[in-house]
Amino acid sequence: MDYCSGKTFKYAHASVESFAAVVGKAENEGPYGGEFDEVIEDNKGGCDTWEQAEAMFQRKAVGHVLKKSELTPDKIDLVFAGDLLNQCVSSSYGLKEYYMPFLGIYGACSTFAEGLLLAGAMVNAGYAERCIAVTSSHFSSAERQFRFPLNYGGVRPPTSQWTATASGAVLVSDTGRPPFIRAATVGKIEDMGINDLNNMGAAMAGAAYDTLSRHMKHMEAEPQDYDLIVTGDLGLVGSQLLCDLFGRDGVDIEKLHKDCGLMLFDRSTQDVHSGGSGCGCSASVMCGHFLKRIESGELKRVLFCATGALMSTTMIQQGGTIPGIAHAVELTSY
Repeated sequence: MDYCSGKTFKYAHASVESFAAVVGKAENEGPYGGEFDEVIEDNKGGCDTWEQAEAMFQRKAVGHVLKKSELTPDKIDLVFAGDLLNQCVSSSYGLKEYYMPFLGIYGACSTFAEGLLLAGAMVNAGYAERCIAVTSSHFSSAERQFRFPLNYGGVRPPTSQWTATASGAVLVSDTGRPPFIRAATVGKIEDMGINDLNNMGAAMAGAAYDTLSRHMKHMEAEPQDYDLIVTGDLGLVGSQLLCDLFGRDGVDIEKLHKDCGLMLFDRSTQDVHSGGSGCGCSASVMCGHFLKRIESGELKRVLFCATGALMSTTMIQQGGTIPGIAHAVELTSY
């Protein structure tokens, strides 16, 4: 294997022991409403600010996985947590009361897959017995940081996506029960030359194509070997581009492909334009919908690839483009 091809890590001793999703009102009004562990009807959740509310979402998601596994925080060896905000404050402020060993991570909207990959690696290698991976996003906190204050009233273009107000968390250990984490591929930074903060799908599509292609090559697998290929937050524009990129290779993934950004909301009735986005989007769809079906055996082999736009308002104002990243995690029921 040459250096540039990267590596795919294979795991033999990593399972998702428990999982949970906490979402806001709009997210529960989408096609998968009712599948989440908790719904916060007021997106501030009784907090004073949007940022405090997002921290509360993470805290609640972790609380649910601990309760499901009947564990206390002192039984957790490591928590991998991240979000979209500067210094990952939703994670640090949200989880500080648990007093668990903490590793903050950042991969933009790919953060959930990154955390799952790292938690699985630590458990599989025997360095940790139990790890939590958690992430979150909040529409109002993200808009304030990356685009315009909500009271600005700017018009959103058709390519824009709606940041999910949600959090998803998993507890990874070696239970010997599904869902199993079987393999993972770390993404490489891909720059598609996009400099529009409202066109993240186009910025991330190339990274998803590269990571998925490398993962399947290393696993000696074809798209049809999977029940589903699930991407995180490419939305309508990015999903179409991803299918087109594979189509250039003569590979048709359209019937197998699902995108969490297109699943979380109903684009025909909810004004989300190109779909959903944010760290909490793929995390909540995976923890609220897909992991249950892998656990039950309804889905036997799923390739999950969360994508992130590594954007910075400072760099964009300096004329920079938006690099993309995507990490892949293979989950099975066997």
